[in-house]
Amino acid sequence: MNENSKIGIIGGGSWGTAIVKMLGENVDALNWWMRNEDAIKHIQKFGHNPNYISDAELKKNKLNISSDINEIVENSDYLVLAVPSAFLKSTLDSLKIPIKDKIIISAIKGIVPENNTIVGEFIHNQYNVPYVNIGVITGPCHAEEVALERLSYLTIACSDVEKAEFFANAISGRYIKATVSDDIYGTEYAAVLKNVIALASGICHGLGYGDNFQAVLVSNAIREIKRFVDKVHPIERDIKESAYLGDLLVTAYSQFSRNRTFGEMIGRGYSVNAAQMKLKMVAEGYYAVKCINEINEKQKIEMPITEAVYNILYDKKSPKNQMRLLADRLN
Repeated sequence: MNENSKIGIIGGGSWGTAIVKMLGENVDALNWWMRNEDAIKHIQKFGHNPNYISDAELKKNKLNISSDINEIVENSDYLVLAVPSAFLKSTLDSLKIPIKDKIIISAIKGIVPENNTIVGEFIHNQYNVPYVNIGVITGPCHAEEVALERLSYLTIACSDVEKAEFFANAISGRYIKATVSDDIYGTEYAAVLKNVIALASGICHGLGYGDNFQAVLVSNAIREIKRFVDKVHPIERDIKESAYLGDLLVTAYSQFSRNRTFGEMIGRGYSVNAAQMKLKMVAEGYYAVKCINEINEKQKIEMPITEAVYNILYDKKSPKNQMRLLADRLN
């Protein structure tokens, strides 16, 4: 790819908006798909997304925004996927333009529930995109802090490091630092699992557990993530790098973490439906923990935190009892 490569973003939510803001600092033009026609008109007029991180200033003169996904795909070489994993399949079902020759970058931190696969596998299996043309954006980074232009770090993972470097350069700027990795499986699975851990962190906070316990929970969590990613994709990796440990820390502790917020509401006694309605955004960890649990029925990896969250959300077991039992298994 070269500097004339065209980039398209699929998704008008928080991460889609944040990526548009980051890329808008460096590239001359961007293609952007979102469903909401009213939001499109508002952005074209005012340069702000009225529905998500509305403080983010967008370079409206650089944006070609459309509700026609085929128009955006046809006019883009790189496609950044930024829709919730639960809605990815339905979003792409309307595609008439083949994407097998596009470079696909996933900013989705979840598993596609219809296929029970991470996004990279889904894109490869369903659309014949070779793995060398598939990449992943991982943190540690919250969209809300991008809007505030606070210094943030991203990792772009792709087995073709040259493609990762192209995108890392395109998204880097005065408040964004981006590095590259070739561990597409490990970074993507770790990004999925950190949302599950954030649910556990929030549940514990809602139940009244303190910082001491949270520290033990998260130190056990990074070991749980390592056991999982080493089993499903055994390569040499340093789990202490920011793409793994850093992403876990920010999601487990940050006030901007919707998964932690969702978990806290569960810990305070909200039902799943009530918490979803109050949050008004998708907590990827809710869907991810079911998929991870199904994967682990075959893998048989020791995952006590994930098991506890699954038991609470899907088996309707008592958060108080599950966390008490979990506490006895941590060290």
